[in-house]
Order: sequence, then C-alpha cells, then structure tokens
Amino acid sequence: MAITSPPAQRTFQHYVLDFLAYLELERGLSRNTLGAYRTDLFQFGEHLEELDCPVTAATHSELAAFLDRLARGDGSRAPVAAATLQRKSACLRSFYRHLRREEIISHDPTADLRAPRKSRQLPKVLTRDQVGLLLSAPAGSGAAAQRDRALLELMYACGLRASEATGLLVGDVDLEEGVMRARGKGSKERLIPVGSAAVAALGRYLADARPRLVGIRDEEHLFVNQRGGALTRQGLYKIVQGHARDAGLAGLMSPHTLRHSFATHLLAGGCDLRALQEMLGHADIATTQIYTHLSADRLKDQYFGAHPRATISG
Repeated sequence: MAITSPPAQRTFQHYVLDFLAYLELERGLSRNTLGAYRTDLFQFGEHLEELDCPVTAATHSELAAFLDRLARGDGSRAPVAAATLQRKSACLRSFYRHLRREEIISHDPTADLRAPRKSRQLPKVLTRDQVGLLLSAPAGSGAAAQRDRALLELMYACGLRASEATGLLVGDVDLEEGVMRARGKGSKERLIPVGSAAVAALGRYLADARPRLVGIRDEEHLFVNQRGGALTRQGLYKIVQGHARDAGLAGLMSPHTLRHSFATHLLAGGCDLRALQEMLGHADIATTQIYTHLSADRLKDQYFGAHPRATISG
C-alpha cells in the first residue's frame, strides 16, 4: 500500500491571494480597497518573516507588535497616521477571520486586538461664497472649460467621490429627470438628484464640448480628457487644484472637499440625516453624523462671533 505524502505547506502569498479573491468575488470590494489590503498584508508578511513566524502561528503579540511598530515609526519610516492604522487593523481582523472560517487556524489571534483610536478631525469645508468662486473659475467657451464647469458643478451638486465622478458613464445621467446613478464603494449603486445649475452645465458640455473632445472615438465615460479618453482620478485632481488656485483657494481644498461641502451645506439647509446618508452612499449612519458635528461647530462660531452677550468679560 503506497503512503501518500502530506500536502505541501501553503505560502503566505497563497493565503493572501485566496483572501483577496474572496473579498472581490463574494463581497464585491473595489479595486482600490483590494490594493490597499494587499499592501497591508504583504507589509505584515515582511514583519512575520523578520520574526521567522508562519502566518498560521502568529499570536496576538506578533500582531500588536506590528501595529505598535507602525505607530512609532522607525529610522526609515515615519509614524503611520491613526486612520491608516485603523484600516490596517481592520484588514488583519478580516484576514484572520477568513482563515478561521476556512478552518486553516483554530484560534483567531485578532480577537482581542485593539485598533488605535481615531482622532476626531473634522473635514475641511468651503463656505458657499468659496464654492461660488470655485465653480466660476473655469472661464471661456472652450471645450475644456465647459467640461470643467460641468465636472465641478456635478461633484458639488451630488457629493461625488473622485472615483465616482471619473467612473460615470454617459447613460448614468438623466438630465430630463434631474437624477444620476453613482457607483460607490463595493460597486454599490445609488440614485442622486441633480440640481438645475449642474443640469444646465452638463447639458452644454454634452451638446458642445464633449463631442469636440471625443471626436470619432467610441468612449462611454461621461468625462473625458483632452485626447477624448476617460478622465483619470489624477486628471480630475489636477483640474480641481488648478481652478482652486485660480479662485484663491490653493491649499484649502482637494476634490473630496466638494463632497464635504455638499454634505455640510445640505444639513445646514435642513436636509434629513438619513436622506443625506443615502445620497452620500454611507453604509453606516455614524459616518454621516460627522457632518452634524461640523454643522454644530460652525453654528457655534457664528453665534460667538455675532451675539453681543455671547462672551462677557469680567
């Protein structure tokens, strides 16, 4: 009777790729999230390799030491920000839960792993006047200027992420109904109303500027570059930063600032928090609630700056 040899020990890379395939196929995570998780896990793999510790034998101590090392930094690396540590902690927990679910390990070493607390840092928000300056920055009737006006108007009108704006297809926008379809994290779709100013800017762009930019190319993306191809996130960033400089807002904003401004201005105008959560595409309303803190802080600034008896000297 022949004796079969035991199966070869799987490599760390095999476990990681199997986990990423699970996240993509079964949970529908975006390419950006998958890329970040891949980087996080291979960084953790380097840590385990230095310790000569197999991934299936790692304990709470090895994981905590990894996060502590990142938080403190070392001679070649600066300390990692709290938000990044949060993501890396979440990645490790999800990874080891997957190994436990697949019965590769019998005990989850991340069960008692505490993620570092996130500092409460409110996002930057433009005032209504500053938004007006930004939206009026693209000047002229050239194709690029019309595209930039439509892009900025739509991002502010709908609170879009940069990746959502560049991922839009022509068929995602219904100008007659004043509504658009956005694809958010995890490829989740949502419908968002589009205001009249953005509808008008998009109408002009689609009727005049986009045909000039696309030419004879068969391009389905809504926003295109000077060569008629799909606009990239890097291209969008350059457009926003360029017009921010022209509007005197250099250093005050990024493309995401328009999303924060959209949310804050809607809440200040009386928008329901649940409706705002749906428009932003937040899975958890706790993420949306940061804008209630921001609105409250802005109200306090207005109050103490305007009320004659808000501050009384002794």
